[in-house]
Amino acid sequence: MRRYAFPVLMGIVGVAVLMSLGVWQLRRMEEKRVYLDEIEARIGNAPIPLPAAPEEGRDKFQAVVAEGRFTGEYLEVLAGQKGASPGVLVIEAFDLGGGRRIMVQRGFIEDDLRSVPRAPHEARVEGNLHWPQDTNSFTPPPDERAGLWFARDVPAMARKLGTEPTLIVAREPTGDGIAPVPVDTSGIPNDHWGYAIQWFLLAATWAGMTGFLLWRIRTRNV
Repeated sequence: MRRYAFPVLMGIVGVAVLMSLGVWQLRRMEEKRVYLDEIEARIGNAPIPLPAAPEEGRDKFQAVVAEGRFTGEYLEVLAGQKGASPGVLVIEAFDLGGGRRIMVQRGFIEDDLRSVPRAPHEARVEGNLHWPQDTNSFTPPPDERAGLWFARDVPAMARKLGTEPTLIVAREPTGDGIAPVPVDTSGIPNDHWGYAIQWFLLAATWAGMTGFLLWRIRTRNV
């Protein structure tokens, strides 16, 4: 029996560890579901007046409303929309008065319409506060000559436009043929069920390999 002790011990420990990882993923799946439900509720809430000093941790996805003036100063971020030609997201400086300027992501416009003039104008913007995490170490710097950015970077865009680092993603049209691209949770995956299945399958495989090893030990010593 002594020759079986170590394989049995390793089999039990391995299966226990892998099963615990699968159970942990199930718990994370439920936590993520609750988190996504909270975000959806915040996105869909009736908008409140724009806070005086928005904070990412407290205000991300908060529905807000702001009145002011589009200044005609904007950045374009390379983007694509399903069923549309290639185009850009238009992010424009928005003057609230009293020296306060923020940014508004007005939405998507196709390449063919990028050259159409967009005059400054008064507007009431409804949307959601957002601090997107689009950039990574592989993101190229903005093409200054073309005026094209390859990802949204709120602090860097704010410096470029001379605004505070506050971005409202419009959920209603703001004019000039720009189609709003409202905030949603489609970019926040909840893949923990798949990860849980993988861990449980590994646990089953480990148990099967342990059983096979015990069988080999037994047949070698018959």
